[in-house]
Amino acid sequence: MPVPVPSFTLGIEEEYLLVDRASGDLAADPPPTVMDDAQGLLEGQVSPEFLRSQIEVGTTICRNISEARDELIRLRSAVREVASRHGLAVIAASTHPFGRWGAQLVTDKERYAMLERDLAMVARRLVIGGMHVHVEIGDPDLRIDLMNQLKYFLPHLLALSTSSPFWEGYDTGLKSYRLSVFGSMPRTGLPDEFSTWTDYERHVQVLVDNKIIEDASKMWWHIRPSARFPTLEMRVADVCTRLEDALAVAALYVSLLHLLYRRRSENQRWRQYATMLISENLWRAQRYGVHGSLMDFGKGDLVPFSDLVDEMIEMTRVDADELGCVPELEHTRTIAARGTSADLQLAAYHKAIQQGATEHDALRAVVDLLISETTSGLDADGSGAQAPTTG
Repeated sequence: MPVPVPSFTLGIEEEYLLVDRASGDLAADPPPTVMDDAQGLLEGQVSPEFLRSQIEVGTTICRNISEARDELIRLRSAVREVASRHGLAVIAASTHPFGRWGAQLVTDKERYAMLERDLAMVARRLVIGGMHVHVEIGDPDLRIDLMNQLKYFLPHLLALSTSSPFWEGYDTGLKSYRLSVFGSMPRTGLPDEFSTWTDYERHVQVLVDNKIIEDASKMWWHIRPSARFPTLEMRVADVCTRLEDALAVAALYVSLLHLLYRRRSENQRWRQYATMLISENLWRAQRYGVHGSLMDFGKGDLVPFSDLVDEMIEMTRVDADELGCVPELEHTRTIAARGTSADLQLAAYHKAIQQGATEHDALRAVVDLLISETTSGLDADGSGAQAPTTG
């Protein structure tokens, strides 16, 4: 029986941090009216997160990246408006430059209280945000097959999205410290390889039967079959500060899936490599971001990330063309040349230090940059839309 052609529709979830405009610090206890007002504007598309200083938005089902652009503009604009009414701002960054996890308050919901009881301090440290991209892959077995193959590219997607170089006032030396924080959770990291959907379900059911987890939503891998939707959910990415970068990462992800499906229909597969090798590339992406190199396992050599981006663009151009996202795909080249949010944050910090700023004032300058960059371009032409910059 032939496998139904996926629709490749997509949805994007972004997790933001709420900051106090006066101090630049995390808003540990924002007024309840913040969430009430946000839900009034974005019914069903905004939700609280584990900590009160976090807020999550999610697009509707989008037929293409263009629709996702419109959705993210609308969502970011709405949360900016609501936050501003309360003397707050939102930042799309996976960590706050100097916020303290111990000062954060847990959202008053039973499921979050249960999470805190289950995971203890590991959960309390989760002052992080990410970007999750869902792509519809209707056939469950195909979903598993593409997950197995797509794992190879998770380091590349992470490198393009890095936005968490600081933790509690320290330059961590990593472009994505978020991954280190999140990695302390159980059931994170790279998924195992599964032969079929039934194989995957059987493994999850072992944990459910033993009351370790309630359902598959507690599998927090870097990529997973969604527990709620017929989608393959990419979760490895930091949340991108710039809207255009977020769309570029999403475009690359959906184009790679389209490529892998196209190759599958031609009886070809992307070669799969050991988890230890992919993990090494993940570490390199986490540590060095776009200005480092990753191992090309086919060549057996370390290759500058900018060269790998060029290769991925050429490899998926036909797929991006069919999906209508070539400009967004090509924007990955701009990210590789210019740097990610992590690079921009570090540059702002070091510039302030060189100009005589105190440590705290330099970190505050990073917060100001993040506030500005998170909503940059939302009102560029009156409608909020802004064309992507291509490389």
